[in-house]
Amino acid sequence: MTGGSVLAVVGGAPVRGDRPWPRWPRAAAGAAHILGEVLESGRWSIASPYDGRQTYEQRFAARFAEYVGVRRCIPTASGTAALMTALEACGIGAGDEVIVPAVSWIASASTVLGVNAVPVFVDVDPDTLCLDPAAAEAAITGATRAIVVVHLYSAVADVEALRAIANRHGVALIEDCAQAHGARFQDRHVGGFGAAGTFSMHHTKLLTSGEGGAVVTSDDALARRVEHLRADGRCRLAVPTAVGAAELVETGELMGSNRCLSEFQSALLTVQLGELDEWNAIRRRNALLLNKLLGELDLFPQATTPGTTQRVYFNYTVGMPPGPLVTAGPLAVADALTAELRFAVRPIYPPLYASQLYDPASRRRFAISEDHLARVSGPGRALPVAEAAVRRTVSLHHAALLGDEEDVRDIAAAFAKVLVHGAELAAR
Repeated sequence: MTGGSVLAVVGGAPVRGDRPWPRWPRAAAGAAHILGEVLESGRWSIASPYDGRQTYEQRFAARFAEYVGVRRCIPTASGTAALMTALEACGIGAGDEVIVPAVSWIASASTVLGVNAVPVFVDVDPDTLCLDPAAAEAAITGATRAIVVVHLYSAVADVEALRAIANRHGVALIEDCAQAHGARFQDRHVGGFGAAGTFSMHHTKLLTSGEGGAVVTSDDALARRVEHLRADGRCRLAVPTAVGAAELVETGELMGSNRCLSEFQSALLTVQLGELDEWNAIRRRNALLLNKLLGELDLFPQATTPGTTQRVYFNYTVGMPPGPLVTAGPLAVADALTAELRFAVRPIYPPLYASQLYDPASRRRFAISEDHLARVSGPGRALPVAEAAVRRTVSLHHAALLGDEEDVRDIAAAFAKVLVHGAELAAR
C-alpha cells in the first residue's frame, strides 16, 4: 500500500486504510474471572483484615520476584511511587544529588524532587538514548548519593558500566525499568543489577493493571524499608496473624505514606504476567522486520547496549537522517506519519530540564530556599546529545507491533512516503 502521491496530512489518501490496529491494553486469559474472585472475597486492600488466605498482592509479588530473579518484590500504587520509595529506602533525602538521564519521562526528575533531593541531568548515549556512563561519572560530586538509570523505549542501558561507577564512588544505583518488563542484559532480567529496580504498571506499559508499580531488590533490609514507606509505616507480619486481625502492623521503625496497590490490580497482574513473554515475542518479531525495512530507507531504529540478550519494545523509536525531515522537525514528521497510519506517532520526550512538565517553582513545597530552587532549576547549559536526539527522533507505542507483517509493512510504507515528501514538510 502506498497511499498515493499526496501526504494525508494535506488531504491525500493515507497509507493505512480502515483496518484497525491491535488494541492495548488487552486482557489475559482469566482476567475477568480473577477480578470476580477479588470482588466476591470482601478483601480489596492489603490493609483489610486477614481472611486466612494469602493476598493477591503477596502472590503477584512472589511471582514477579521470581520472574525478575530477585529475592523480594514490593508492589506499589504506581511507578512513580515505586521510584520515590526506592530513593528514600536507599537513604536519599534533603539536598542530596541524584544523577538522572536528560531524556526520560518526568517522573525521573519529579521523584527526586519529591524526596527533597536535587536531580542532576546528564547527557545520553546517541544510539541508545539511555544514560551515558562516562557523562554520569563526570557529573559525580561530593553530594551525589545515587544514579537512576532508565531503560528507555526499547533499549537496555549499560548497567554493568553504571554499576561499576556506582560501586567505585559508593553511591546507589537504581534501575528504572518502567518501560522494560522482560528485557535481559547478559541473560539476566533488568531490575536486578542495582540496589533496587522499579517498575510501572501504568495503562501504557508492557505489563499493566491500569495503574500500579513495584520495587524489586535482593536486599532484605532495603525491602523492609520500602514496605514501611509504602504502607504508612506498617509492615506485614512474618507469620500469619489470627483471622480477622490486621496483617499490617505498626512497628514504629519508619514513617511512611499510603502507596499500596489494591487487590484488584494485584490479581490482574498475576494473570497478565503469564502472557507477558508471549506478547513481547510478537513485538520483537515485528520489530526485527521493521528494523530491516527502515534500515533500507536509511533511517535509524534505536540501538541497544551491546550485551543485551533480550529486547522488549515499549515504544519503537526511529531516528531520521540529516536533511529535510530534521529541518521539518519531529512534530511535523510525527503528525504526517500519524495521518498516514491513523495511529499516533509522537516525538520523543524533550530534555527533562526543557519539559513544560518540569517546573519546581510552580509548587511551593520545593521553595525550601532560594539556593535549593537554583540547584533544581536545571543544568544551566545545553546537553548536546539529548537535544540533538530530540530534534531527529519519533516513536510509536508498542501496540503497533502486536499485529502481523501487514501492519509492519504499513509502518514502513508510511515512513517511505513521508521521506519522499520531506522537502514539502520542511517548507510548510
